[in-house]
Amino acid sequence: MPTATERARTRALLIAHGQTYAREAGVKLRDTPQPLYQLLVLAHLLSARIRASVATDAARALFDDGMRNPKRMSEATWQQRVDALGKGHYRRYDERTATQLGEVAERLLERYGGDLRRLRQAAGGDVGECKRLLRELPGIGPAGADIFLREAQGVWPEAAPYFDAKALQGAARLGLPKSPNAIARLAQEKDYPALAAGLVRSALDKRVAEDVTARSLETGPTTADHERSASCPG
Repeated sequence: MPTATERARTRALLIAHGQTYAREAGVKLRDTPQPLYQLLVLAHLLSARIRASVATDAARALFDDGMRNPKRMSEATWQQRVDALGKGHYRRYDERTATQLGEVAERLLERYGGDLRRLRQAAGGDVGECKRLLRELPGIGPAGADIFLREAQGVWPEAAPYFDAKALQGAARLGLPKSPNAIARLAQEKDYPALAAGLVRSALDKRVAEDVTARSLETGPTTADHERSASCPG
């Protein structure tokens, strides 16, 4: 059973740092083709060795320039993709990424009709198979697949609880449990994507963990937590 301290830190993390990366990039995630594709683009950008804020800004720039679905992305010129990435200051990998974005869009159109829900169906509810199929897309490696599934678990419940190695690293920094199932007990299922995002932020920046610890000490455990702790022997 989670401790009062673990619950307090989880609440503080969700409140202060629990915004999903999709929401930060302006993606209103639903189980429909366009937002799922936009999440894939964001996961692709976030998987590079670049600041998360730059990746989310670059995703917004691509979407603002009309590249919101695979068809529009594939129809855009390579230079248009490079220019949009530049607007988001995504310059270190802009040329390679512009090429891969075009290739991913074409592959999605050819294999899944531009609809990632068909990839989900092809996986047959198996998360490992879903991850394998995602990794078949150009430029989507293990990190990109993890990022996608961390956030998609909110609309693809068969993926939940999805707390990958990076999220577990953040959990360890916060003194939280080190297994996905144990972390899942700290929040409601609807909050798993936000919790995963907060844990990743903690892994990437120790100041997040320090802030969460301070906030949890200020708020302290709830009355319900005290009652649960008092009822547990030992």
